[in-house]
Amino acid sequence: MDHALIIQELQFKAVRSSGAGGQHVNKVSSKIELSFDLQNSSALSDIEKERALSKLENRLTKENILLMQCDESRSQHKNKELVIKRFLDLIKNALKVAKKRKKTKPSRAAIEKRLKAKKKSSQKKANRSKPDLD
Repeated sequence: MDHALIIQELQFKAVRSSGAGGQHVNKVSSKIELSFDLQNSSALSDIEKERALSKLENRLTKENILLMQCDESRSQHKNKELVIKRFLDLIKNALKVAKKRKKTKPSRAAIEKRLKAKKKSSQKKANRSKPDLD
């Protein structure tokens, strides 16, 4: 995955940020909306696309477009940097291949320790009962 290629495929839109902020917020478009067309990306291989589609399916639109937005800063440039950084982290995590789990058997010492603890607790509970008077 080449960062420069992916960043070239991103589309940005500057919109007015919501929330309180006085006169300034009503006339400045500082919020950035990023959109990335995952299906038609040439920066990702088919295998990477499949992996990203399955991992990010709950974040994609019906057309397999990933939408992200940032309005944390009052600066449009800062918001653009932040949203790009978040996007790259998201894609990097989506393309990670999970390690296969290796089956392991508990060690003999661990088994014995568990059985000893079970015996001890059962003895403790047996001692709580009333004694037999026969």
